[in-house]
Amino acid sequence: MKYQVVPVTPYRTNCILLWCTTTLQAAVIDPGGNHNDIVKAAEANGVTVTQVWLTHGHIDHAGEARVLADRLKVAVIGPHRDDQFLLDDLEQEARTYGFPVHPKVVPDRYLNDGDQLSVGQLRFEVLHTPGHTPGHVVFHQPDAGLVFVGDVIFASSVGRTDFEGGNQVQLLTSITDKLWPLGNETEFVPGHGANSTIGRERRLNPYVADTVLG
Repeated sequence: MKYQVVPVTPYRTNCILLWCTTTLQAAVIDPGGNHNDIVKAAEANGVTVTQVWLTHGHIDHAGEARVLADRLKVAVIGPHRDDQFLLDDLEQEARTYGFPVHPKVVPDRYLNDGDQLSVGQLRFEVLHTPGHTPGHVVFHQPDAGLVFVGDVIFASSVGRTDFEGGNQVQLLTSITDKLWPLGNETEFVPGHGANSTIGRERRLNPYVADTVLG
C-alpha cells in the first residue's frame, strides 16, 4: 500500500489518496475541496480512483465528495448514517464559512462498526468512533499498521466536541476503546497535521495519555 496526503481547503485538511501497489486501484478519503488537485495526484501516480470514503460530515472533509465522485463515476462510501444531518447541511455550511457551494452529499453506502472495505488487494476495517461527530468512522489497515482517523485524534491533541453533535465523553471513549487496542506501534494519519503513533499518544497526549486517564 502507498498513500499521498493532498492538503485541501483553507483548513489544510489531510485528504488521502491511497492505493494498492499491485492493482493500482485507489480510494480517496475526505475530499473536502480542491478536487482538481486530487485528480492530478491520482494521474501523477498512475492510479485509478474507484471509490471515495468519508470519515465524517464536516465540510472541510466532505464538501467536494459528491463533485469528485460524480466526476470519476465512483461511489461515496461512509460515514455512519448518524452524520447525515451534517451532510444535509453542507450547502449552508459552505455559505457560512466561505467555501464553494455544492449540493448536499447522500452517500451511496453508509458504514457501521465492523464493516470492511477493499481497494484492490487491500482490506480495511471500519471502526465507528463517535464524539467529534455522531457518525465519525476510521479506516484501519492492519497489514500496514496504519489507521486513517479523521478528526478523532491528533498528535498531542484530540478532536473538538463543541460542534453540533459533539460529545467529549464519547470521543475519549472512542479513542481508548477503539484506537488503543490497535497497538502502540500503529501509526495514525489524522485529518489535520502530522502523523503520530498510538504509543506516543498514550504516553504524551495531554488529553488521553494513560497517566491522565489513571
